Amino acid sequence: MRLAIDAMGGDHAPDEIVKGAMLAAKEYPEIEFILVGDENKIKPIVGDHPQFEILHTTEKIEGTDSPVKAVRKKKQASMVLAINEVKEGHADAIISAGNTGALMTAGLFGVGRIKGIDRPGLAPTLPTLKESKGFLLVDAGSNMDAKPEHLLQYAIMGSIYSEKVLNIASPRVGLLNVGEEPGKGNELCKQTYKLLQAAPIHFIGNVESRDLLDGIADVVVCDGFSGNLVLKTMEGTGMSLFSLLKEKLTGSFFTKVIAGLLYPKLRGIKKQMDYSTYGGACLFGLRAPVIKAHGSSKASAIQSSIRQAKRFVDKNVVEMIEKKVQEIDIESIKEDYGE
Repeated sequence: MRLAIDAMGGDHAPDEIVKGAMLAAKEYPEIEFILVGDENKIKPIVGDHPQFEILHTTEKIEGTDSPVKAVRKKKQASMVLAINEVKEGHADAIISAGNTGALMTAGLFGVGRIKGIDRPGLAPTLPTLKESKGFLLVDAGSNMDAKPEHLLQYAIMGSIYSEKVLNIASPRVGLLNVGEEPGKGNELCKQTYKLLQAAPIHFIGNVESRDLLDGIADVVVCDGFSGNLVLKTMEGTGMSLFSLLKEKLTGSFFTKVIAGLLYPKLRGIKKQMDYSTYGGACLFGLRAPVIKAHGSSKASAIQSSIRQAKRFVDKNVVEMIEKKVQEIDIESIKEDYGE
């Protein structure tokens, strides 16, 4: 297996990206890595490690760049070259912590969409309060103006991924809505509900955002606008709560003593709610595995994303999605249950 790593994408590139790849190389000695980025910065970290190949470039796509313009104009950018490695068959998957919109654009231009999938969806795995594998949120921001058939496709892809990669038998698929009762929500939710009822998935109905952390569903489907709001709200709330705890537990000698006693428990909670342990966000619907790591990823998060990419490739998830989409007559479902 060969994985292409965009070593120039992310807030802590290239150091943390490369260090994360080295952690993964130790864990998976059978994987070969193509590090795409500035050789002068990467080489001192990896040395002559036999699992690593460096594809040199100093050009990169910035977080402030316009995705489409950047991909078209910056042909030698690390992200674009990494995608090309997958397109040309030199790598099986790509991991990048760079510009999300640019990665989606590069993926569409480079590897293309799976036949039968209209719009790829961004799918991070988010933590829950229970000791579980978290839940998959699709879409978290790639498609702001979704149609019911797009959400149907997200549900099918998310269900396959959860079953094959996360090892969840018969994943529970919920539709994010403002209430649990059928008929709730806007027209998008009402029409999507009908389609999901008829789809070959374990659809459990509408789910509310207040119940997500309780693990009410294994796959939560929504449009990209709503999904991104959920994602950012959860991230912000988590950071705020831990900042508040730190402030309250270090305010005096007495509270510092209590904090010391509680430290193992607090550390366990932080680890359970840490996004980095779940890997990156999959770009479902593309013809090759594309993993978007968090922009602020450190080495451990990159290692988790590589672990995720390996499972994605090992389980042939792309091929399974292609096969399932071909088997399901989505147009027939739309005609029979949509409007």
